[in-house]
Amino acid sequence: MKPYEDELATMDFSVRWEHDGIRHTDGRHAPRVNFWRDILPPGLQDTLVRQPGVRSVPMEFAAGQVLPQRRPALVHPVRREDVEKRRAPGVEIEPRRGRFYPRGILRGVPGVFRDNVQPFRCTDLDPVRLAADFNHPLSGKAISLDIAIHDLRLKFEEHGGTSIDWLEEALAGPGMQARADGGPTDFFSDRPFGRRDENADAVFYQRARRVNHIDDTAIGLVSRLYGRLIRPGADVLDLMGSWTSHLPPGLELKGLTVLGMNAEELQANPRATERCVHDLNLQPALPFADGRFDAVVCTVSVEYLVRPFEVFADVARVLKPGGLFIHTFSNRWFPPKAIRIWTELHEFERMGLVLEYFLKSGKYNRLETYSMRGLPRPENDKHFGQIPYADPVYAVWGWKAPN
Repeated sequence: MKPYEDELATMDFSVRWEHDGIRHTDGRHAPRVNFWRDILPPGLQDTLVRQPGVRSVPMEFAAGQVLPQRRPALVHPVRREDVEKRRAPGVEIEPRRGRFYPRGILRGVPGVFRDNVQPFRCTDLDPVRLAADFNHPLSGKAISLDIAIHDLRLKFEEHGGTSIDWLEEALAGPGMQARADGGPTDFFSDRPFGRRDENADAVFYQRARRVNHIDDTAIGLVSRLYGRLIRPGADVLDLMGSWTSHLPPGLELKGLTVLGMNAEELQANPRATERCVHDLNLQPALPFADGRFDAVVCTVSVEYLVRPFEVFADVARVLKPGGLFIHTFSNRWFPPKAIRIWTELHEFERMGLVLEYFLKSGKYNRLETYSMRGLPRPENDKHFGQIPYADPVYAVWGWKAPN
């Protein structure tokens, strides 16, 4: 038996890559790595044998080393009439440039069946046909991989089972948040900001909902991310906030202004030093002076903005030079009030949508995205035992650019 083949491990895989000057970090938790059965990144097991006791392994892969280089043969021309139509309330959805769709909507492409949910990217289209790109979105890119090993433990017995390719798991999704080469992604056709409930937001939010919209594990991830990016002594605005702001308890602030829709929820926020009831969908201009805040956070709420371009521009106005604007979100929301485009996108594409808000504003630089998936669901969660994983966390942030 080879070294480690009688052991299990818990690992975290962190994939780092860049595209168009934007930095991306995508994490995947691996709870039961089986050295005997599973497929591991090339060279990992050899590193562990050479360096017993090592618990952090950085790896660098050149373009084409773990994912094949882009292959033109994997870009399929498809007639528009061979693309299954999809509908949303009040609109027929057409393929759009840069977007991802399940391969099963295509007809006449060899090897594609109706239930195939693997994504393809629409990289070009005209009135007659589109280009369906089956290449991995990270094809042709260099990748950095950081592997944290939390524990090694002996297996008591081997029951067989399915082999897991952990690098493939870690790379399932990353890349979809980046623009296709050649221009911005078309997120903004087909009434993207329409909602199921178009009644006044003040009516929907008039009842206080003191609930957590993500589980405790996800809250912890968000809190640690805010603690890493927001400096002590900062003056912070919590945008579209509520009764809790998910800031780390030990982070001392100059002030915390919480802007939201329900006065009772805002009053219940123990860290708020100032509270403001304000509907950004009616009035995207913020009621604050220019250059007031060091950081603006928006937690699990960006999916409700119907005028995001105006909001992102005005947030830059109220930020100090070099100030931080960060959005965090997951895969849960209030369906009646979420914008239509949000509900249609792959989870990783949603980071791309938020990036487009930043990019179209032209007021931010040093853009980054972050994701973390696969952590165990906390035992105190009402869905524990039904859903195996904690809520994933996605984040996009940027810093106010010089004028």
